[in-house]
Amino acid sequence: MACHDPIHVAEEPEAVPMTIGATDAIVATATPSPIQAGAIVSRRRFQRGIIIIRGKTPRRYGMYREDVLQSNGTFKRVRRCVLLGPVSTISERAAWRAFQPYFDRVNTAAKMPPKSGMTLETFVKEWRTNVAVNLKGSTTRAAESHLRAHILPKLGSLTLTEINTKAVQAFVAHLATGGRSRKTVENVLLTLSSILRKAKAWDYACGSFSLADITLPREGVKKEQRCFTDEEVGKILAAASEPFGTILAVTSVLGLRIGEVLALRISDVDFTRRIVRVRQSIDAATRKVQAVKSNASSADVPMPSQLEARLRKHLRTHDGKTDLLFINRRGRPYSANKLRAKVLHPLLVKLGIPLGGFHSMRHGAASALLADGATPAVVQKQLRHSDPRITLGVYALVIGDQQRSAVENRSARIEQFAVN
Repeated sequence: MACHDPIHVAEEPEAVPMTIGATDAIVATATPSPIQAGAIVSRRRFQRGIIIIRGKTPRRYGMYREDVLQSNGTFKRVRRCVLLGPVSTISERAAWRAFQPYFDRVNTAAKMPPKSGMTLETFVKEWRTNVAVNLKGSTTRAAESHLRAHILPKLGSLTLTEINTKAVQAFVAHLATGGRSRKTVENVLLTLSSILRKAKAWDYACGSFSLADITLPREGVKKEQRCFTDEEVGKILAAASEPFGTILAVTSVLGLRIGEVLALRISDVDFTRRIVRVRQSIDAATRKVQAVKSNASSADVPMPSQLEARLRKHLRTHDGKTDLLFINRRGRPYSANKLRAKVLHPLLVKLGIPLGGFHSMRHGAASALLADGATPAVVQKQLRHSDPRITLGVYALVIGDQQRSAVENRSARIEQFAVN
């Protein structure tokens, strides 16, 4: 048997008889197996290792055993073999010095308590302290909602090793029978998966769990996205007071998220290049300035002439005390929730327009672009989606002019042949 540096040689009991050839010599011996000694006791973890000499060209090898943590939280003892050097160039004392760090590491690890048996609820406390504090506010709030309402009540008492694919599938069934939609179930599972990935990264023993192996609930009838039409937006802008009219114009024309609009700075409006720079966003709950949703969201978008006129007019009334483009009377960023509840919805009721939120303005912008014949790539760039599949998935129901013309032409040909 040849040894290499270092390798997993075998998985066997504490001591395994070895056949030593004529050129082999054992310099140090391993501790006898408790079973061989006739006693049933726990195996000794602290070890000193052994050095053997092997081969036609004699070489010194160091051998030791190591407890390897398995995915199910248990340990397996495996034997390791390390080549230390030819007998002709390395003395026994020098070989021990070279070998010492290997079993020192194993003995040090043996003194540490194994990271198994921890419950999910206990680990979540550690996750909150070290991970959640570094996430975006909206991400943390969503995760906490999933933990509080779904994950911890059902899985919190389980150890990390017990949360396997079977347990998660039962959890999904529980969520589905409670009337949760497929999208809600997916979001909850993403939170759970993210937390368990962090546990594995920190070397905690976790159960085997793969999202790909989970059968999710069937999708129900999709609710069509509310999109404000160009006519509706025109009526809203005509009836809105300032600066709300300009805020809505930026949102509906450029398709920006409302948090991005409320975080725009004066310096983000470039009249020379006729662009609007999107670089930051306002957190809906705290009204604090934060980074945009993704790297793709940080981009420049074109400023049409009509919007340019509105922005120039708005800036003439700006007090210049802050760099933010839109501020309330107290000099603070607007609250998107308050604007929707106290300004937008009352205005829609007054105009007799079906209710919708600021995101319906963004959907309207995308739908109008696609209907006018813009390619999905152009729409993706305008909306600043990180993945074109997002654009196609959300706006797949929009019928563009080219699609309509193709269907009209084929229908006309069919009718020509349908004449008796």
